[in-house]
Amino acid sequence: MKHALFSDAAAPRLAIGLMSGTSADGIDAVLVEITGCGADTKVTQRAFLTLPFSDETRQRILRVAAGDFGGSEELCRMNFYLGALHADACSALCEAAGVAPGDIAFVGSHGQTVFHAPDTQQYLGRPVRGTLQIGEASVIAERMGCPVVSDFRVRDMAAGGLGAPLVPYTEYVLYRDAEHTVGLQNIGGIGNITILPRGCTLEQVYAFDTGPGNMVMDALAAKLTNGAARYDDGGRLAAGGAVHTQLLAWMLQDPYLQAPPPKTTGREVYGAAYVERLCAEAAALGCSLTDALATATRFTAECIRVGIERFCPHRPDRLIVGGGGSMNPVLLSFIADCLPGCSVLTNEQLGLDSGAKEAVAFAVLANEALYGIANNAPGATGAAHPVVMGKISL
Repeated sequence: MKHALFSDAAAPRLAIGLMSGTSADGIDAVLVEITGCGADTKVTQRAFLTLPFSDETRQRILRVAAGDFGGSEELCRMNFYLGALHADACSALCEAAGVAPGDIAFVGSHGQTVFHAPDTQQYLGRPVRGTLQIGEASVIAERMGCPVVSDFRVRDMAAGGLGAPLVPYTEYVLYRDAEHTVGLQNIGGIGNITILPRGCTLEQVYAFDTGPGNMVMDALAAKLTNGAARYDDGGRLAAGGAVHTQLLAWMLQDPYLQAPPPKTTGREVYGAAYVERLCAEAAALGCSLTDALATATRFTAECIRVGIERFCPHRPDRLIVGGGGSMNPVLLSFIADCLPGCSVLTNEQLGLDSGAKEAVAFAVLANEALYGIANNAPGATGAAHPVVMGKISL
């Protein structure tokens, strides 16, 4: 432990974790009580809510995240605009929980990813990788009157990592099991898996992005409903279709599935351009949009299967599914079908909250940063060594 801002780890602390994912649906905000730090961390969830983005805000975020819209003024204004929305989420959460903002010890905010470029490219004569999350932390700190830890990914990337996935550290702290190999599959816009081998140390944890989670399904649901739906609520639209074998075979040729970990992906790969190619292929095969959605739902499950079969030396005894995808029973049934012999569970079946899981992770990561404890998992990100991720705004 070094450079610690806090010192008394035994005292319980109220903290807020904030998360806005690649689907850009809104800001998840969770209130937790934390005691301890490192492997001794204990977390109790006290309250959770989501502050949805307006359609206008979501569309603007997605345009910026596509990488070919906006400039420095756009990023500047959106950074502070999203900072204010994150502060609004904190205020709404405190009000809902009956907690005064002055009782909050700190906030951990992931921010909104608007570009993630983990692969090296030549830029002005130098090899450069990068990532950009916005949602100005100083705005949150000013409103809440407490330290805010943000911008976690960049420190891992500076150490040679991919800056993703970030949740494996917290999953190790909160989910490790002495008797079973546990897989944790988050399905947000992108899917990511963490494997905790039975009785593992942090150094034995590995993780990677499995491929698209809800992102492609969301886009197809919007197309199918002429924009009336942001996502396939409960998998009802996919349930009305059938998996198209030829289209699925085309999707499974995706080169990302062949790439070995450490690896990460995002909207840059599975955004609007990918969906247009998918729709063109579906049309050429005579596949309806409803069947394309069913196929894309199956594809998310198949990505998980492929990732486990090819890159997981420890097959999980149980797979705990979290994120928005865990609320899609059609997707869950496909995952179970793809993983015979593996118990597929949701966080809710364990008495936990799938929707809050990633927001909780950023409260935990912030807690570690404030105690000066390295909070990345190099086996997951590919970083050369452990680092303390997160910038602190006081």
